[in-house]
Amino acid sequence: MQSRDSLVPKARRFVKVLDGRQHPIRGLWMRGSRYYARLRSEDTKGEVRTRWVPLDGAASAAEARDKLRGLQVKREQAELVVTPSAPKFSDYAQTYIERLGHSGKTTKTIGTEKGYLTFWRDELGAIRIDKIRPHHLNTGLLKLRTQGLMPRTCNLSLTVLRNVFRAAKVDGFLTSLPVDGLQRFRVEHRPRQLVTVAQIDHLCSHAAGVTKNAVEFVDYLRFLQFSGCREREALRVRWSDVNLETCQMTIGALGGTKNREARVVDLNPYAEKHLREMQSRRAPDSLWLFPSPQRGETDQPARTFRESLRLVRKAAGMPRLGFHDLRHHFISYSVMSGIDFMTIARWVGHKDGGVLIGKTYGHLADEHRKRMAQKVSFGVPAT
Repeated sequence: MQSRDSLVPKARRFVKVLDGRQHPIRGLWMRGSRYYARLRSEDTKGEVRTRWVPLDGAASAAEARDKLRGLQVKREQAELVVTPSAPKFSDYAQTYIERLGHSGKTTKTIGTEKGYLTFWRDELGAIRIDKIRPHHLNTGLLKLRTQGLMPRTCNLSLTVLRNVFRAAKVDGFLTSLPVDGLQRFRVEHRPRQLVTVAQIDHLCSHAAGVTKNAVEFVDYLRFLQFSGCREREALRVRWSDVNLETCQMTIGALGGTKNREARVVDLNPYAEKHLREMQSRRAPDSLWLFPSPQRGETDQPARTFRESLRLVRKAAGMPRLGFHDLRHHFISYSVMSGIDFMTIARWVGHKDGGVLIGKTYGHLADEHRKRMAQKVSFGVPAT
């Protein structure tokens, strides 16, 4: 009866490496023309396993023995950690999805990541996560483009994939990320049109009679206009987060900010005046700046004003204006008021110290300075 090893092609068999006296060198093997060390070592999960470790660069038995000794020394000093067997992408993606519920990410973000991973699980599911290469990812991205997805959407799917690979690296299944160095699709960024004060006034003037909660809706629009808050951040602000004596308010005291950190915002005169007006007519049975109109006996904040925005926008003939345009409005007018980018970044919750604001809104500061220069007067006409 043939042994199991005899059924393996000779080029793929592991054979003992012999020394000059034709004695086998313990722990040193060869397959084809490549040398291997057979070692028992602890993997990244703390489990002791026997592994075949390729001795790359060893051209002779003497060089292979030296490399083997080096690995043995590392093992004795607890410096040799071997990556455990990696799961298939589909299995690890499921593990990642299960963890999302405890990640602190918003329900919307979790839903977005799950949507992208549905495609990648079909595309990469059978491949072990440590065997995924850039060409696998490029093939998947090309499929997304041929399906009609926009470049930005394809890039976002790659970002979600990077999150999975990062988690796999932390778990010890990867030493590097296959997405590193991958060329992303070029996205044409269209400049966002600046919404003026007159346009916001025009929108607010059409709320009455169009939506049942017109007063609260207009309060919400003005709050976004004067604070620069993100749409969902504003809905989570309580009256206890507002201090009109110090002219400050806390955004994200209950969580829910994009970077999951609370921030203290200094109230400008417009925001302070608006909040005082809101306070004079606040609902006595609610802790929230914007309580839910359908809250019943429980005190709940409003979930969204998007339906009201859709109705009022149609009545005002402004179909493209969105809540994020009001954040853009706040940042733009802050820049044109001469406020430094770092201060604005702290107000709106950017963590880059104003770099993004400088890139996106720097031209407004340049234009404003040029206009201001034309107003300089020395009492006599310039020649």
